[in-house]
Amino acid sequence: MQGKKVLLVDADPQGDLTTCLGWQNPDSFPVTLATQLASVIREEEYTPRAGILRHPEKVDLIPSNLELSALEMSLVTAMSRETVMRTYLEPLQKQYDFILIDCMPSLGMITLNALVAADSVIVPVQAQYLPAKGMTQLLRTVSRVKKRLNPKLQMEGILLTIVDRRTNLAKSTEEALRNNFGSAIHIFKTQIPAAVKAAEVSSQGKSIYAYDPKSAVAEAYRAFTKEVMEIGRKKERLYTPDAR
Repeated sequence: MQGKKVLLVDADPQGDLTTCLGWQNPDSFPVTLATQLASVIREEEYTPRAGILRHPEKVDLIPSNLELSALEMSLVTAMSRETVMRTYLEPLQKQYDFILIDCMPSLGMITLNALVAADSVIVPVQAQYLPAKGMTQLLRTVSRVKKRLNPKLQMEGILLTIVDRRTNLAKSTEEALRNNFGSAIHIFKTQIPAAVKAAEVSSQGKSIYAYDPKSAVAEAYRAFTKEVMEIGRKKERLYTPDAR
């Protein structure tokens, strides 16, 4: 919607992103993220654009399915195992303005590969106690990846999601995050509200913008997009020769 070329990478073996965008049978795809990464591991020739799907809303997708779970076991014994995804995505970088990697909610080899391939990390956190509790371990992992494997990795910020402002739990969770991490990590001003429409959209094969463009959730994601892009513009200005 902002006129940018966007590639989505479904890095979750459950394939939820693939399914939510309308492809209900990801196991039928001959080429997925798993097959491409397997080619990199075996040092076989492969076509980086093979298997990329085009969504009607003008975003591209590298799909995923359960084969990715089996591949994670292969990564454990692979040469340069942390850089396999980066090797695969590097030829695609110049073709897109943004590549967004959707990770599983665990810190396995696939997620580690995503962190090594990424420039920055956005952490969606539900406004509840248990999801917020896992922040410390995630931040420790990001710090280690930055130190040992990917010096350019930045923590872009924390995005609060499924926020019900009517409850004390949401307010206390936000307060705890700001008190514990706010001094070191950016917490986005935008918050994604809890809404029935947001839950419904996952079965429609389209984004919230196409399903219910005037909803509070759609408005929140628009605001969040602008917030992220403004951070990107500030970084670009910072690293221009004149700024240096």
